[in-house]
Amino acid sequence: MNRALLFPLVLCLAGPAAAQRQTLVDPTRPPMALGESQAREPAAPTGPKLQSVLISPTRRVAVISGSTVVQGGKYGGATVTSITEGAVLLRYADRKETLRLIPDVVKRERRAEDAMHLDKGFSR
Repeated sequence: MNRALLFPLVLCLAGPAAAQRQTLVDPTRPPMALGESQAREPAAPTGPKLQSVLISPTRRVAVISGSTVVQGGKYGGATVTSITEGAVLLRYADRKETLRLIPDVVKRERRAEDAMHLDKGFSR
């Protein structure tokens, strides 16, 4: 009788130990891309980055790479000529540069024809 009880007891003690040796995989983690086995350092920004814009009836302020600048003020070797909801225009001596809050998005004006279709619930 002792042997009959001893075998299940050994299985109960050995089972959790074997389970702890296995590595758990997070099912919500995205799959690793090729060559992503080592941690990569983020790429350093190449030039000024627009981080924030504040527009009020009395002033326009932008945060560029951590520096607060007003419209007409100086940032590095440039003058801040324009501050809008999503962009800042910097004028250097030899060129102009537009910084965007969301760099890959460019706002387009909607054509009257498209607006009419959207207002009626039609899609193109």
